Amino acid sequence: MSSKFKVQSSKSKVQSPKSKVHKDRRPKTEDRRSSSEFSTQHSALIFGVLPVLEILRANSRRIEKIMIAEGSREKRISEIWQLAKENGVQLQKIPRENLSRYTEEGANHQGVIAIVASADYTDADELLEKIAAKENSLTLILDGVEDPRNLGAILRVAECSGADGVFIPEHRAVGLTETVVKTAAGATEYIKIAKVKNLNRLIEELKSHNIWVVGTSAEAETDYTEWDWSQSSALVLGSEGKGLHRLVAENCDMLVKIPMRGKIESLNVSVACGVILFEAIRQRRTENFKLRITNYE
Repeated sequence: MSSKFKVQSSKSKVQSPKSKVHKDRRPKTEDRRSSSEFSTQHSALIFGVLPVLEILRANSRRIEKIMIAEGSREKRISEIWQLAKENGVQLQKIPRENLSRYTEEGANHQGVIAIVASADYTDADELLEKIAAKENSLTLILDGVEDPRNLGAILRVAECSGADGVFIPEHRAVGLTETVVKTAAGATEYIKIAKVKNLNRLIEELKSHNIWVVGTSAEAETDYTEWDWSQSSALVLGSEGKGLHRLVAENCDMLVKIPMRGKIESLNVSVACGVILFEAIRQRRTENFKLRITNYE
């Protein structure tokens, strides 16, 4: 297959404010940690109980160190501690107020932070080949989602629904930031995510493999429940507020909508993603049940 969608590895350097120093050269204890405690640009911070726990369970990335707030007594914190010890991961207990200095202001680290190898993207060509080879595949394409919490929530829904992969554009869209990973609550350790330079070329490639490309639009005439999701399909979701780009919408095989019953015109993109993906699951289960009944008769 031609290399049209080669992934540009996105590994951002973890930024940590430098410690301020007195005239006697002793660092203030209340200042943030030095960036020298972190690794190179290949490292990232993951914080929150569930994201750190899933990283340990998945064992998909190198973990340099896990820091846990002193006095933490939660059951899942104990599980993190046990899994880290079993996997030979360095553990460190530090005061909770010191732990907060590793994260952005207002972030809820829940008493645990891990320094891990940066999340990486799957090669787009490889992901496309796997999806094309699978019967009744279910793929997600995001057309310019810019809010990291939305992307994190979408990735969590995609993983929970059993989607085969997620494609995101290389430009004008959020990537795998620390906030995305935290919001995804461990989903980034399992779901395949690929970046592409041109969504319209990707759509044409999917079509050439007999995969139906279904976009979402408030102006669509067809309800999302009226589409046959039991066949190989790629769901295309637009950006917050703007929706799908015109050319992307035109290249889709079908546009569907979620009918609104209230006074607000649309759902959050991550909520819409969940509604449609789990409708696809419902239809596929129903179809499988019908097939079993037919075969039994």
